[in-house]
Amino acid sequence: MKVLLLNGSPHEKGCTYTALAEVAKALESDGVEAEIFWLGKAPISGCLGCNACAKLGRCVIDDVVNAAAEKVRECDGLVVGSPVHYAAASGQITAALDRLFYSAGRHLRLKPGAAVASARRAGTTATLDQLNKYFTINQMPVVSSRYWNMVHGTTPDEVRRDEEGLAVMRTLGHNMAWLLKSIEAGRAAGLEPPVQEPPVKTNFIR
Repeated sequence: MKVLLLNGSPHEKGCTYTALAEVAKALESDGVEAEIFWLGKAPISGCLGCNACAKLGRCVIDDVVNAAAEKVRECDGLVVGSPVHYAAASGQITAALDRLFYSAGRHLRLKPGAAVASARRAGTTATLDQLNKYFTINQMPVVSSRYWNMVHGTTPDEVRRDEEGLAVMRTLGHNMAWLLKSIEAGRAAGLEPPVQEPPVKTNFIR
């Protein structure tokens, strides 16, 4: 079993990474492989709405998003981490997730997902609400902790002093590992995923 942790911060080893690393340690202590994947500093284009991915099987913009898409094919769970920018997720992670879920969302269906927010002070719950919507529109079970998945601090050292936040991260990792093992046990027992109804779209302007 493997969990992919996306770092949506422009700082490779900053506060968001510090939080994700704590989740990763908990996962690995429970026997689940964890990989932190940094989206980098290069600008990430938003979705063009061209629908080319339906034919190509990948986004037409060939950048780090396609690299992440290759990794989500192999992972069993996904954790998305973002700093808080103006009470919302970073532009990097938002653009990346728009394209990732549009072009490769089929590879994430029914895989557990979780969001992590890092802030100096506020905006974390709004950020978590934003990120969790990617999971819920894609039929992904949302993994929770014993508090909202957030850490506070302006530097990695300050985050490491956020004892409650780090405990929340560890609990999140353990809960993710438990759910993955439960899914694996159900699969081994012959439990099949739910049958999908054909999609229906209702237009409100007629």
